[in-house]
Amino acid sequence: MATPVNPKPFLNELTGKPVMVKLKWGMEYKGFLVSVDTYMNLLLTSTEEYVDGEFAGNLGDVLIRCNNVLYLRGVEDDEANAKADGAEGVNGMDEEEDEG
Repeated sequence: MATPVNPKPFLNELTGKPVMVKLKWGMEYKGFLVSVDTYMNLLLTSTEEYVDGEFAGNLGDVLIRCNNVLYLRGVEDDEANAKADGAEGVNGMDEEEDEG
């Protein structure tokens, strides 16, 4: 079972880093956490929207109201880069390398 974490220090630690936010309604937003206020509203920049796990578009700056958040997690740099590249195969190799 996961260890409980105090949310305010956790969010402050993630400020400036890539995060994934899932809303109660199923949408996910991946971007850089710019700031968090005392109500725990989230401001993201360079945000991408995912609906049902599928990329839905780039949104830029997004403000997410606190009561809509189901969870928030940090995104590893490798995961963020792999999503940005988009041309990699299943095993992390380029499609051309898979054939040869």
